[in-house]
Amino acid sequence: MIAITIYSRPGCHLCDEMKAIVQRAARASRAPVTIEAIDISTDADLEARYGVEIPVLLIDGRKAAKYRVTEEEVTRMLISRAGGSAGAGGRGG
Repeated sequence: MIAITIYSRPGCHLCDEMKAIVQRAARASRAPVTIEAIDISTDADLEARYGVEIPVLLIDGRKAAKYRVTEEEVTRMLISRAGGSAGAGGRGG
C-alpha cells in the first residue's frame, strides 16, 4: 500500500487542485494507495514547518512535490513505487 499525504489548508486553491490531481492519478495508476489530506492550520508545528510551501505532497513519507504537480508526474511516481506492475499500460516517456 502506497501512503500519500497532502499537507494543505482551507481556502488554498493550489491545495484543492493538487488533491484532485492526486485522486485522478491514483485511479489511473491502479496502484494500491491511501490518501490523507492534513490541514496544517490545525497544528502549530506543521504550520511552522510548511507555512507558505503548501500544498506539499508526500509519497510514503518522502516529499515528492510542492505547489504544483501534473497528473502524469504523480501517476509515474505511483507506478514506480508500486514496482512498475500497477500498469497504465505502455505510457512511457
